[in-house]
Amino acid sequence: MAELFTQVAVPVATAETAGAFLGRWRLMSIDGMAWDVPDTPANAAAFGYPRAGKDGSPGAFPKAQVVTVSECTSHAAVLAAIGPFALKAGGERALARRLYPGLEEDWLLIADRGFYDWQDWCTAAGTGAALLWRFKSDIRLPALEILPDGSYRSVLVTPKAKAAARQELVEAARAGEDLDPARARHVRVVEYEIPDRDGEDELIALVTTITGPLEAPAAVLAAAYHQRWEHETANAQLKTFLRGPGRVLRSQSPDMIEQEIWGYLLAHYAISALICTAATSAGIDPDRVKFKRTIRAVRRRVADPAFPP
Repeated sequence: MAELFTQVAVPVATAETAGAFLGRWRLMSIDGMAWDVPDTPANAAAFGYPRAGKDGSPGAFPKAQVVTVSECTSHAAVLAAIGPFALKAGGERALARRLYPGLEEDWLLIADRGFYDWQDWCTAAGTGAALLWRFKSDIRLPALEILPDGSYRSVLVTPKAKAAARQELVEAARAGEDLDPARARHVRVVEYEIPDRDGEDELIALVTTITGPLEAPAAVLAAAYHQRWEHETANAQLKTFLRGPGRVLRSQSPDMIEQEIWGYLLAHYAISALICTAATSAGIDPDRVKFKRTIRAVRRRVADPAFPP
């Protein structure tokens, strides 16, 4: 099933699909989700339990973790990794590391703040794909030059660099010098505030490998970042409309759990591709086509005796 997914799951949006591209880049996102699995000894050993309370007591069911790279407009997952939920296994970031080598040069990968790690950034950027990741507030992003669109040039420095070496790299970046990519990377930062979130303003810091503001102005990148929420919609489609709300996967062994999840991913991909193709032909955004309604239409057609197996 994993091999089948690898062979068939490719981006489905075309240049005519509404909202699929930002300039020359295809909008893609990465995110994770957890699946409840049956509480068998084998599943518990393979996947682990989430913490259910403040005392650290385990939850009712083991959980499998799934991380996907999906096309924002179509919601179609094109890369996926399955593994244990247990924090000691590294969580979402550990699974995401399996996916970064599969990125394409014409993609703009959008990620939330939980995915940043220096080596992961280097691996993902090394594929030639463009990156647009939100960063946590504790990561140092020196402002080297304010750009006309309000963004600023900055530099990412390996956390292994000592204070003096770090300052030397920052000054080299400020002067526009070439940097050793194993030690530092030129980046651009877009900052903006979300007003009155939970009673106070929230600062959003986006870091991108697109260093030229003419290629992608700050306002355009800020708007593109919010396409990441399309991934949340895709996760809900998988876990609520396909699997069913609150349902536990049925398989009693880890191998069969993975096979079951790959089956769901394949079914979701097929439906998402169908929606995207239909929406593109009609000249509308794929978001205008209801996923649940499409499932009903597909199920009716599959049950038609005239429809071949």
